[in-house]
Amino acid sequence: MALPGGHAHGDRVQAGDRPIELILLGGFALTSGGDTVSLPPAAQRVLAFLALAERPLARAHVSGSLWPDRAESRAAASLRTAVWRLQQALPHLINADAQRLGIAYRLRVDYRERSAVAAGVLAGDTAEEDVLAALCRPGELLPDWYEDWLELERERFRLLRARALERLAESLTDRRRFGEAAEAGLAAVTSDPLRETAHRALIRVFLAEGNAFEAIRQFRLCRSLSLQHLGAEPSEETVRLVRHLAP
Repeated sequence: MALPGGHAHGDRVQAGDRPIELILLGGFALTSGGDTVSLPPAAQRVLAFLALAERPLARAHVSGSLWPDRAESRAAASLRTAVWRLQQALPHLINADAQRLGIAYRLRVDYRERSAVAAGVLAGDTAEEDVLAALCRPGELLPDWYEDWLELERERFRLLRARALERLAESLTDRRRFGEAAEAGLAAVTSDPLRETAHRALIRVFLAEGNAFEAIRQFRLCRSLSLQHLGAEPSEETVRLVRHLAP
């Protein structure tokens, strides 16, 4: 499956014989051959911004997005400095010309790989053994960064992962792999406790394995959260799942 920027899923960049990996989930880290590469904050922001892009970006777009409160000339100067520091840290890490910037190597980027796994599940690809482990692994996109340009991508990833976990729970339930199905459902609920469809997916797992008590308990948790935070009862679709179990 093609990843953003035209990089193939699972490809690793080589600097000599040293793979270079960029971590964006749970926090920023850049490694070369397993050794951490230290970057100043501005260079980290530029690299992360480029790694999230689908294609090379205009310099003016990058500088305007990363330094929106600065004059155009100052923002451009800040970008030039950050790009220079990136090139000093790892030569040829990015492609840079007078107009555009982009990732030069086929980096292994955890965010891209996890997104590709989730998209594969939604497309019906649930055969790989490591799919469940990959999707259940927690990790928000750069959680300690407070950047406006990250908000939309964070939300996109959150929804993509939640939908994939729900679909995986359904698929595993159909194959009677109830333990793994429950793990996927619990991960979906944990990632977003107010997402009713996640609770519903988990309730269906418990019903399919004949665990009525757990199904009712999960419904009551869903109802409690909905009333507390949304001031509303769960939807009729959710209530219908457990109505026949009510005492």
